[in-house]
Amino acid sequence: MAIRHPQSERTWLRATTETVRRETLRAMTECVRAFAPGRVNLIGEHTDYNGGLALPFAVRDGVTVIASASHDGRVVAEAHDLGERDSFALGDRAPASGWRAFVRGAVAELLTSEVPLPGASLEITGTLPRGSGLSSSAALAVALCLALIGIAGETPPDRVALAQICSRIENDWVGAQTGLLDQLASLFGQTDHATLIDFRSLEVRTLPLDLGEHRLVTLDSGERHSNAIGGYNQRRHECEAACRALGLRHLSEADLSAARALSAPLDRRVRHVVSENERVLATVDALERGDLVELGRLLDASHASLRDDYEVSTPAVEAAVEALRDAGALGARVIGGGFGGHVLGLMPPGAGTPEGALEVRPGPGARLLDGDGR
Repeated sequence: MAIRHPQSERTWLRATTETVRRETLRAMTECVRAFAPGRVNLIGEHTDYNGGLALPFAVRDGVTVIASASHDGRVVAEAHDLGERDSFALGDRAPASGWRAFVRGAVAELLTSEVPLPGASLEITGTLPRGSGLSSSAALAVALCLALIGIAGETPPDRVALAQICSRIENDWVGAQTGLLDQLASLFGQTDHATLIDFRSLEVRTLPLDLGEHRLVTLDSGERHSNAIGGYNQRRHECEAACRALGLRHLSEADLSAARALSAPLDRRVRHVVSENERVLATVDALERGDLVELGRLLDASHASLRDDYEVSTPAVEAAVEALRDAGALGARVIGGGFGGHVLGLMPPGAGTPEGALEVRPGPGARLLDGDGR
């Protein structure tokens, strides 16, 4: 499928560079503030690290990092939501856990990328629930990198390169073998648009997400997951094993007839990835035709595949999916890595929602904030 980078890439770089310039001139008296949104993945789950397709969109909630430069060669970070603090020397590459691993990884990866970081004071706040499937972890990595690049007075790399830096933070410092979906969705977000990503070519295209009077809502299953210690990494290992057995670089290139010769559960993992890619393309077609009934059917089919072939659902997730369907959802599915977190439902006009369900709309992507918080 031919997908091209949005023409807005140069515009984004110019706008971000100008914001960096303005904020750097005021860096010693005012703070640089970076915001990175979480994301909801409309469809295309567990396809990113398999060279497939996905259709996420950025949401309006996310992570904000307030940064100011210092000259003592140290980084002091405070996670206000947790009431926790960390302090370390710029060159300290000692491992850490939890949110501290993100901070240390961001500093180390930017220094490795030859960004001349000063010492820094960082204040971290967020409005995304952790472990919910709304990508609070990628939002944290992106916001940290933008804030640190901002106080260094540097121009950020293009968004694909920045997403790759943020992915290394999660992979190498946090221990979660995530792909690039969350980072790209956070960086390429656009109001009222979804982001179509081809992970084999890393080409990106935005397309309108026009639902009319229909609504997309998320419902918390009440069960938290951890990408680093849960079944997520195991699924990645299984996909890598299937690739080796089939002689492929990316599982999205697999042929289903060949996959049937694989032993369980590798055959099911292949079936999910290949069929999920087809559902992404069908979703793009349904949106372009305005066929929201078909969109709902595709969400249901995606969930069935994630439950049966990829096996990332749980009883709590199934209960949340059924609650949305009982309320009249045209389709519902688990989102994110699975093993807990939120589920997504497409509600028709006039339908109610279960208690705790929240409407989600596509919002703007990661950026430095000006003095008015925009």
